[in-house]
Amino acid sequence: METYQTLMDLACRETGLTDYGPDTFREGLEIVVKSIGKEARLNTVGEHVLRDRILGHLKQRLQIEDWYKRHPRIDEEQIIRPLIGLSLPRTGSTALSFLLAQDPNARYLLRGEAARPCPPPSTVKNDQREREMAEVEKVDGWKAHTPSGDFAPAECQDLMCLEFTSQMFIALAQVPTYARWLNDADLTACYEYERRALKLLQWGMPKKPWRLKAPTHLLYLEHLNKVFPDARFVMTHRDPTDVIVSVIDVYADIIGRFTDHLDLQYVADLNMHMWPEGMRRTLAFRDQGNNNERFFDIHFKAMQEDPVKQVSNLYDWLGEELTEEFSSGMGRWWRENAANREPGPGKNAEDYGVDLEQVRPLFADYTRRMNTWIGAGRG
Repeated sequence: METYQTLMDLACRETGLTDYGPDTFREGLEIVVKSIGKEARLNTVGEHVLRDRILGHLKQRLQIEDWYKRHPRIDEEQIIRPLIGLSLPRTGSTALSFLLAQDPNARYLLRGEAARPCPPPSTVKNDQREREMAEVEKVDGWKAHTPSGDFAPAECQDLMCLEFTSQMFIALAQVPTYARWLNDADLTACYEYERRALKLLQWGMPKKPWRLKAPTHLLYLEHLNKVFPDARFVMTHRDPTDVIVSVIDVYADIIGRFTDHLDLQYVADLNMHMWPEGMRRTLAFRDQGNNNERFFDIHFKAMQEDPVKQVSNLYDWLGEELTEEFSSGMGRWWRENAANREPGPGKNAEDYGVDLEQVRPLFADYTRRMNTWIGAGRG
């Protein structure tokens, strides 16, 4: 792969634009490009996919700045009280996002517009981004591990890639230097640029409350809260020993598509560090007066038993109406997607050298608190 500066110059030539906006993205870009070059050991497919992604995010950033320059009133848009989902992966959070996407009175992030915010949706007729994104998913492997379908809700990861501070890169390649840097990075600028992209997507469209999600927000709630201080959070829960192998398996499967030198121990260690640390930070954030009034908790088992009831309880907490159309849409989606909501792992804990009895202490504080939150009468 070329140097980060070469990729920046190429993006400028291909778009005819030169303004990247705030310079805060350069550190993450430089580190991820160097880490890919020195550590990832990509195969031919991986080289193509990672290069195209990085170049694509650079070009989108240039285009976002160009739209703002030509239409400065975009910045007047307000992102008010978004509902943000966060959790350990494999806890039913993606299924919940699909349920929430059935609400015609709310706005969720489409996969196509997350990957390519430009041009703004309000300026496009017969938008083909969603169909084109479905073809991309066949290559990068996401579709095999999460519910999917036309006009599917996306995580925030692609918008976070615009600042090159996204777990997306960690899930696509073995980049330990970048992973260590990202774990301790300040993502305030990342969330500021995500808000900038959301304003662009909202501009000229009917104003509806946003429904957003990404499990990795667990690691960066202090930074997210600076940018979205009125955000409310829905947190899905499940015994960590029921999910950790599945999480590792997802990372291994996707990374393994792009390298012929997959290091299973690296992938296991990455996740065994990242998720306990994310939960530790989330517990600390919730202890700072950000608990009941900011967080709504749903357990995986309760969601499986009666998803519509759980979302109804969530909407009561939000103070928003759950319409008959919304309720019917959720029931229909749940029935039609019963077979692919939670694909199981392809390997056992032993395949990754993971002892589940050693996993339990890593999440002991969380498990204790989870039982308290769920026992409080919600979820």
